[in-house]
Amino acid sequence: MISITDKTLQDLEFNTVLQTISERCNTEIGKQKALEIVPFKDKEILMNVLLQTSEYLSSFSNNNAIPNHGFDNLTNDLKFLAIEDSFLEVGSFRKIATLSETVNVLLLFFKKFHDYYPKLNDKAAQVEYTKFIIQKIDEIVDKYGEIKDNASPNLINIRRDMNLVRGKVNQSFGQAMTQYNSLGYLDEIKESFVENRRVLAVLAMYRRKVKGSILGSSKTGSIAYIEPEATLRYSRELSNLEYEEREEITRILKKLSSDIRPFLELLNQYQEFLSDIDVISAKAKYANKINAILPTITTEKQLYFRDAFHPILFLSNLEKKEKTFPQTIELNNESRIIVISGPNAGGKTISLKTVGLLQLMLQSGILIPVHERSKTFLFDRILTDIGDNQSIENHLSTYSYRLKNMNYFLKKCNNKTLFLIDEFGTGSDPELGGALAEIFLEEFYHREAFGIITTHYSNLKILANELPFASNANMLFDEKSLEPMYKLILGQAGSSFTFEVAQKNGIPFGLINRAKKKIEGGKVRFDKTIATLQKERSKLEKTSQNLKEEETKTREESRKMESINAKIQEKLERYQELYDANQRLIYIGQKVDDISEKYFNNKDKKVLIGEFLKMVEIENSKRKKATVKEKAAKEIIQKIVIEEVKVKVEEIRAKKKEKKLKVLPVEKPKVILKVGNRVRMIDGKAIGTIDKIEKNKAVVNYGVFTSKVNLEQLEYVQDK
Repeated sequence: MISITDKTLQDLEFNTVLQTISERCNTEIGKQKALEIVPFKDKEILMNVLLQTSEYLSSFSNNNAIPNHGFDNLTNDLKFLAIEDSFLEVGSFRKIATLSETVNVLLLFFKKFHDYYPKLNDKAAQVEYTKFIIQKIDEIVDKYGEIKDNASPNLINIRRDMNLVRGKVNQSFGQAMTQYNSLGYLDEIKESFVENRRVLAVLAMYRRKVKGSILGSSKTGSIAYIEPEATLRYSRELSNLEYEEREEITRILKKLSSDIRPFLELLNQYQEFLSDIDVISAKAKYANKINAILPTITTEKQLYFRDAFHPILFLSNLEKKEKTFPQTIELNNESRIIVISGPNAGGKTISLKTVGLLQLMLQSGILIPVHERSKTFLFDRILTDIGDNQSIENHLSTYSYRLKNMNYFLKKCNNKTLFLIDEFGTGSDPELGGALAEIFLEEFYHREAFGIITTHYSNLKILANELPFASNANMLFDEKSLEPMYKLILGQAGSSFTFEVAQKNGIPFGLINRAKKKIEGGKVRFDKTIATLQKERSKLEKTSQNLKEEETKTREESRKMESINAKIQEKLERYQELYDANQRLIYIGQKVDDISEKYFNNKDKKVLIGEFLKMVEIENSKRKKATVKEKAAKEIIQKIVIEEVKVKVEEIRAKKKEKKLKVLPVEKPKVILKVGNRVRMIDGKAIGTIDKIEKNKAVVNYGVFTSKVNLEQLEYVQDK
């Protein structure tokens, strides 16, 4: 059973990692769950969670992308539904249907691709698949979140009557508007809407001449808004029908709530499932960002992190476009404890924190940024003492606090513990504190715990060298500039470069010599020996680096030489061809010259023509042989090209088929509508401005009239 204290989580900045994962969640429940991640106590559950994240990560690089898992939080709606005789609003049912549909899609997907996602499919298989919820809601609610006309026979009749009355309202209003407009009683706008009722815009001076009910006036008082008398009777009738409609809708929603209530537990399970998938997805996205993997988890006690990156530092440097240096650290039964020494600001604490944080992340079900050949063991406890833990509330000094911490370590430390201590033994007299730290280290060693400590104490470096299953390590420094190289070297203690750093920072040489005389000669010699060794190590590292660079340059030069040789060879071949052609022309010229000389001597035309024909036939026979060879070569090349083209065509066709299968409709991001936005109906052309938003409905002003429309029926055009 794993035991991790809050102090360890704080020391290793685990909450920063959780915050980063939480930001990558799509749902509010998922975000909260990500912040509550803690190390797993059960190894089987941990392995399942790690494999699920690893499977989701693989979906980013294969052709079977996992479908959307987003949903609206239904926690309050489901709590309300649990109350007997309560009923949900239409919008809640639309959210429930979407939730159920999203789960169904995922369940079918994981079942279909169980070979790719076995662990995610196992998780999905625990959730019940049902279409009943969706069917029941779809019978009542349309895709825009409105009650359908055919939700009940009574509702059909009410809405039919409402449409008839609306027709009469419009007809009577139109007649009244025509009549009063012809008399010149109306303003230029002619009509408007008040309290969602259609009214005439009557000039104030004529308001007594228009029969009807005054529902308001303009800000200046120049216009009176009057509902015509003829329309008023039909408007009252319409109001009565609207009341009946509301009553019928309430009855329908109560019935639907009763039908869905038995599935309350399943809906809660759906929400849990999708929020878990959301956290897994966020962890996979985080892993993708930091190049994380799942290393081998062994039963044998060992920790081997190759090319390990500190994830927080890695992301921070990524934003700054700076390089992050990876570390390779190994702990096993032959080397259980590593003592890292060397000057400050060299990266000792980061190396320590990297091991602790990565181990903690892994045991919390989060993939880690290490080389694929890395492996580790699952520890029962991770104990940390990092930083200056001076406690103001408890009036404890740094050393007192650290002693209390060491006491806790001694109580809890066993052979399945990983301990990490920064600046071990500091906070007290170096002689006494160092001696006590030495005893603590021996105790941890005899309990066969695994651990990494950083220190400046020489006695701890000597002890690590003497203990068979402990070893020294240091952070490499440049021997000239004394700048850190951020590379951990195992097997050798590091000098603190105390006097060298002091000299570099301008402290007079005389004062440094006086300081050296103040301390024991043995310690100075020991530190000097370590510093010398470290400088030698640094030189060797540089030499090795230079040799590697030289090797790379030599390879490049070799490639260039090969390229030049190839070009020279090509030129030589061309010159050879040119030489052969010239030789042939010289030979033909000599032949012609010989024939000319013979003709000059004997004046015999027959012999002359015979000689010429003989020479021409010899040359033509050579040409024929060359043409036959060229033809054969061309035919062979043509066949090869045709075959290659056929193969390419087949590959292109296969890729096109894959692309067709891959293409999915891209949904436009939904804009949250606000008062003042310019909008239009999804299936309409007229553009209006949102004056007011009430619940899920908006009052849209089209200039000559206003209309109350469901938000989901509107699409964003532009800001005011």
